[in-house]
Amino acid sequence: MDLRIFTEPQQGASYDTLLAVAKATEDLGFDAFFRSDHFLRMGSVDGLPGPTDAWITLAGLARETKRIRLGTLMTAGTFRLPGVLAIQVAQVDQMSGGRVELGLGAGWFEEEHKAYGIPFPKEKIGRLEEQLEIVTGLWQTKVGDTFDFHGKYYDLTDSPALPKPAQDKIPVLIGGHGATRTPRLAVRYADEFNMPFASIEDSERQFARVRAAAEEAGRRPEDLVYSNALVVCVGKDDQEVARRAAAIGREVDELKANGLAGTPSEVVDKIGRYAETGAGRFYLQILDLADLDHLELISAQVQSQLS
Repeated sequence: MDLRIFTEPQQGASYDTLLAVAKATEDLGFDAFFRSDHFLRMGSVDGLPGPTDAWITLAGLARETKRIRLGTLMTAGTFRLPGVLAIQVAQVDQMSGGRVELGLGAGWFEEEHKAYGIPFPKEKIGRLEEQLEIVTGLWQTKVGDTFDFHGKYYDLTDSPALPKPAQDKIPVLIGGHGATRTPRLAVRYADEFNMPFASIEDSERQFARVRAAAEEAGRRPEDLVYSNALVVCVGKDDQEVARRAAAIGREVDELKANGLAGTPSEVVDKIGRYAETGAGRFYLQILDLADLDHLELISAQVQSQLS
């Protein structure tokens, strides 16, 4: 059972804060450090000191960590041209010694596009499909060969398809609630399928769709990793749970209903119920990045029970 730490820096975090969390992630035995890819805060927080770029952050962390995997949930396809993204991710993979994973999504938060002058196209899923084909195609092209792609949204001619990642294959993550196109994209391009902030019932239903799409495409369903991303709020007792919930502006009952919240035994039990749907990996959304004691508690009393 992999437990990964997942951060939302657009809510307010400097690079130094993210570095402290990443180092704690590594020191405490978690599998990976992931971050969102957003440029605008959500909700009532002030978002200070302002956004940090996902791949610049991961490049820095690649040089300052040694073991943990590094990646995005999810890189927004609207933010970067696919050829440039392939170069960026391959370079960070080299910088990390082969520890990078790419979560790639269509992009959805229109307000942040308006705030920073980023075009927000109406047709995003079709673009995402072309982006996935281009990024993976560039990485798979043999050194000395060239890559061409002529699609509806993107056109590449005689690309040298360089640089290459350190890994033979960078794991690609695709996720979401879409009933038809999302599962088909996942079985064609992804190594992992992620369900973000979903109930046990919705996760089970969507994982079943992905497995069915895999069988239809002639791919073994068990070749994919199935994962959940869920907010986490753990305390050694009810009082500590309530304190941590208040610190992130959430109610305990709501967190227990929609995430992984409560005492360590309660959280272990709920992870077990998600695992029954086939989930083998969990991205723990940490919203109070200053509370490193929270990570220590999860490592000592949740992760230890799942090892």
